[in-house]
Amino acid sequence: MSRPGLAKLLKANAHHGAIPPFKRNLILREFIPSAGFSMQTMSRAALDYVVFGETYLLRKRNAFGQVLELQHLPAINMRVKLDGGFRMLLRDGKYEDFDQDEIEHIYNYDVEQEIYGVPDYLGGLQALLLNEAATLFRRRYYSNGAHVGYIFYSNDPNMSQEDEDHLQAQIADAKGVGNFRSMFVNIPGGSEKAIQIIPVGDFQAKDELEKVKNITRNDVIAAWRMNPALAGIIPENVAGFGDIVKIDQVYTNNEIRPICQLFNQVNDTLRPDRHINWIEPPKQVETTV
Repeated sequence: MSRPGLAKLLKANAHHGAIPPFKRNLILREFIPSAGFSMQTMSRAALDYVVFGETYLLRKRNAFGQVLELQHLPAINMRVKLDGGFRMLLRDGKYEDFDQDEIEHIYNYDVEQEIYGVPDYLGGLQALLLNEAATLFRRRYYSNGAHVGYIFYSNDPNMSQEDEDHLQAQIADAKGVGNFRSMFVNIPGGSEKAIQIIPVGDFQAKDELEKVKNITRNDVIAAWRMNPALAGIIPENVAGFGDIVKIDQVYTNNEIRPICQLFNQVNDTLRPDRHINWIEPPKQVETTV
């Protein structure tokens, strides 16, 4: 799985690019930093985990072998070595190796292998790419100039060659960066229906783009397990999505806090006075009918 490819996909779609930092921010909201694990380290580590399904931390030890601090290493450059340990890829073909006990590797378990972590949203990648393709198609359509893409027919016998050349040049110049070409045909004395204006790739008067965008958007946020109310989606009904505070509480309990608990494994190596902690969840008030 290409890590640079997963990183580039963050720029392919508005929702796919906005959800990872949003989930990272929710994790930071619950996080209580310590002397061994700073807020900046957690910010980078949490974003790596959300995007790549894993994060790597370097254990910084004192002279007695105690782990005093954890330093973030970019997951996009980290590899697991066949003979044990880890390797961080550097520029110009260089690399840096680490022993097994130097790295804290937090990852999302994959049922097919247990070497690397994988993100949960992989099932929505095809919808993401279709969403991007639909947007790029519409952009090229508009970049085509006057949205041409047809046969311009004329049967005027009085049209001079100069006028015909001028019209043909104007139509040719209207061709932009897009995918469509246009033709000018002059048949003096031709019948009315000999040639007609034939649209090519007419995407303007249809709602196909909206359908594709909406369907693929729903698939993307479903792959992220993101509630629509938290994903910046405008509700289509007057009632909206409901109580946003309750939605946030449920989402935090079911999605964010389990991720937070995975990071508790760093306390197994950090010196006790440098352990990380999390904000206590608010107590649920029971109501009776």
